[in-house]
Amino acid sequence: MANVLAHISGIIIPAMIFYIVAYGLVNGSNVYEDFIRGAADGFRTVIQIMPTLIGLMMAVGILRASGFLDFLGRLAGRATESVGLPADLVPLIFIKLFSSSAATGLVLDIFKTYGTDSRTGLITSIMMSCTETCFYTMSVYFLAAKVTKTRYTLAGALIATAAGIAMSVLLAGIMA
Repeated sequence: MANVLAHISGIIIPAMIFYIVAYGLVNGSNVYEDFIRGAADGFRTVIQIMPTLIGLMMAVGILRASGFLDFLGRLAGRATESVGLPADLVPLIFIKLFSSSAATGLVLDIFKTYGTDSRTGLITSIMMSCTETCFYTMSVYFLAAKVTKTRYTLAGALIATAAGIAMSVLLAGIMA
């Protein structure tokens, strides 16, 4: 069964590309010019959001190198331990709000310390899958789309993240 899935997954992307090109040709579009125009728009978007990306990456690096994340983990860990969330995951939660790649570095450290099959490792794995980089997503995509009125986006994203964290602890408790 796994061999069949491996073959199917190797075919999906080329099949989608072929379908898109064929669809464009059937509808009389100049597929190459449309592709070049889209690539140029994408490049302009990348250039436009680059300062935001660099700022977020620098901020995460500074917080991690300064020891603030460890301090935050020790401080908030007292409260989170009582609800089943290990204190070592508090910095991960904080960083995940800003950068998924920086959070992945913390995840690897957690896996080295506790193992992937430990309760802490399970919570980490589930939490990484069901939480979002709220501030990164809002800053990058809202900047690219020129959205200025965010209304309840941040509050909703933080509530969804809190729900994801709670379910991570619950599910890991069931599986461990």
